[in-house]
Amino acid sequence: MKIHDISMLLNKESAEWPGDTPFQFQISWSKEQSGSVNVGQITTSTHIGTHIDAPFHFDNAGLKVHELPLENYILDAVVVDVRGKSEVSREMLRNVQVGTAKAVLFKTSSWQNRSEFPEEIPLFNTDVVKWMIENNLVLFGVDLPSVDAITSKELPMHHALGEAGRYILEGIVLDGIQEGLYKLIALPLKIEGADGSPVRAVLIEE
Repeated sequence: MKIHDISMLLNKESAEWPGDTPFQFQISWSKEQSGSVNVGQITTSTHIGTHIDAPFHFDNAGLKVHELPLENYILDAVVVDVRGKSEVSREMLRNVQVGTAKAVLFKTSSWQNRSEFPEEIPLFNTDVVKWMIENNLVLFGVDLPSVDAITSKELPMHHALGEAGRYILEGIVLDGIQEGLYKLIALPLKIEGADGSPVRAVLIEE
């Protein structure tokens, strides 16, 4: 068994959405101050680095993080290589062998310098959601900060996925990961009322 860490490193260099809360970690009590332990403090957006979007992120009536079904974040996943594509459509996926997968993870390799927020990213046609439904896939993952265009306000993929009862994982790191079937674990923190959560995402290769 081999475990692949597909999570972004969180530090002061982590790129946040323009105008959003940057990631910060600091020692609020040092061992010298407390007399026994170091105690850290983090300040961050819920959409920093590798993270999930709860439906509440784009739908006021949607599920919040603490309400999410955890079985959608521990499942078999198929990695699909779409490098070099500016747009991904259902037609491009017709030969993908899903097997036992319940999640699809798209490798675009378009976000190489993760200390800088990208100005544009590859787009996904909403007909990809129909392909997911046909193949009983419930989780949509990308190595990008969003499943929609950076400047989009309509968020067509977010809404298409939400309306179909599908879930979103963003900011995964698939460098060096080959196409194929893996076990995915990407559990969100149990944050009451939250719209999203950072995750430690791993792929397990048997």
